[in-house]
Amino acid sequence: MSEHSTAHHFLEGLCEIGVEYLFCNLGTDHVPIIEELARWKKAGRNHPAVLLCGHENLAMHMAMGYALLTGKGQAVLVHVDVGVANAVMGMHNACRTRVPLLLFAGKAPFTVRGELPGSRDTFVNFLQEPFDMAGMVRPFAKWTYDLPAGLVVREALTRAHAVMQSDPQGPVLMTAAREVLMSPQPDEKMRSFPPERQGPIQAAGLDDGAVRKLAAMILAAKNPVLISSYAGRNPKAPALVDALARLAGMRVYESNAIHLNIPRDSPCFAGFLAGPELGDADFGLLVDVDTPWVPKFAKIDPQARWAVLDVDPLKSGMPNWGYPADLRLMADSVPVLERLIALLQAEAPEAWKRAAAERLAALAQRRQGLREAAKKAAADPGKKGAMSVSYVAAELNKVLGPDDILVHETITNVFQVMAQIERTRPLSVLANGGGGLGFGGGVALGAKLAKPDRLVVHLTGDGSFVFSNPSAMMIAAKRYGLPILTIVLDNGGWGAVKGATLRSFPEGTAKAMGEFQAVLGEGIRHEALAAMVDGHGECVEDPAEIAVALGRGIAAVKAGKPAVVVFRIERIDQT
Repeated sequence: MSEHSTAHHFLEGLCEIGVEYLFCNLGTDHVPIIEELARWKKAGRNHPAVLLCGHENLAMHMAMGYALLTGKGQAVLVHVDVGVANAVMGMHNACRTRVPLLLFAGKAPFTVRGELPGSRDTFVNFLQEPFDMAGMVRPFAKWTYDLPAGLVVREALTRAHAVMQSDPQGPVLMTAAREVLMSPQPDEKMRSFPPERQGPIQAAGLDDGAVRKLAAMILAAKNPVLISSYAGRNPKAPALVDALARLAGMRVYESNAIHLNIPRDSPCFAGFLAGPELGDADFGLLVDVDTPWVPKFAKIDPQARWAVLDVDPLKSGMPNWGYPADLRLMADSVPVLERLIALLQAEAPEAWKRAAAERLAALAQRRQGLREAAKKAAADPGKKGAMSVSYVAAELNKVLGPDDILVHETITNVFQVMAQIERTRPLSVLANGGGGLGFGGGVALGAKLAKPDRLVVHLTGDGSFVFSNPSAMMIAAKRYGLPILTIVLDNGGWGAVKGATLRSFPEGTAKAMGEFQAVLGEGIRHEALAAMVDGHGECVEDPAEIAVALGRGIAAVKAGKPAVVVFRIERIDQT
């Protein structure tokens, strides 16, 4: 009777569900897996590639970046409760961004006197056993499971895969004690559970009657709008959103956009801040969007009608949502948009088509006005040491190719930055659907892993850069040959903290004294981190040097070196 350890069958199960990469920060709980990886290598067996990450935050976001571009959830291995604690922010971001991944954590051994292989053998084993380790991530996990015995490991992995990849996608957690991972399992009792028979399910389209209800609402509208955030996770969606918008004369906003949802050179693209401009809309279609506007600042016609087309229209993971919906449609937006366009093309009255064409012409003029405003904003370069954000972004836009991938985490400067950068192709721009800062660096590395032949640009503020565990990021970029260009917009701290204070206390003492507790400090050289891995780093203070600095950074990346280019923009303690 042949037998192998649970850890061996764990690796086989990962292969069976199609996991290609293990993003790891390993510890004492993983020694059975480490041993099996060595045995597989000795035997010449292929296993998921191991990428060691210097921090769990990096591991989580690298897995996210890979999944955002490929749709394939990967595995993240972290060390007991402390590793899970470091991964919690990544679980939040993965949940809110609807990214599939498997977080696997070991547990402290449950035997203390050597009763079983894997029993406790160090002081720390007694300190790493919380009462409810899964409770740390349960608000953000679609599924949690503690592996009770090795015999079910492959079935459990298939279940994890099915849940995380099913719509709406999201992260899952599995845990296992060291004794379980080391325990031998008879090979003949280990069944296969192929995903083909027990795999994920995706949201489908809708019956024709439901689509016709939506079409009727659009046909009745005099001034329709569409708002989206993550429809573009499917590369087919941006072209469909654009086609519908042009057909219906419908302006389109991207609100807190995770993906590109409409080519930004479309005449129908209206910008990123819908709320203040919705007062004239009599119909709105919310397509895959969590926060279409901030109600406090929105101007909404109470008589306007609203439809929600979303893979997750109820937003059941949010205790309070509160947006209007006369029609809620739970479906994959792509087939619904395809059918909706076909219906309108075939059945819309000629009078409606003429009115839609007139709206489209007006939208084209509006879009041109937005371009001119952006150009005007970028005309002033600022001054040395306090360069204009708009000017920097406009210079970056000049060097980005259509297939380059931009991962941005600029937070308080996002509207100024994205007004200058016109992305047009699906999956060419990625952002965070959650609120955990430090997302960008890991996601950019994961994107580079998924698309090694593409230039990946990580655009971040200095505050977000600090959160991204940049030393761990640099080490991973060097070790695994993942050169990316990191651009840091350095305003000296956290503008979001200052902004939030001013919104709550517009004439308060903090404003009067200029005390916002948001400044990082003087003399910080973020670019110096590149030197630790023989990368390229430089800090730019003069607007006249932006273009050549970008050229040097891109050249370094193309030569295989990670690059960090810091641009000193208007400081938060001086504006």
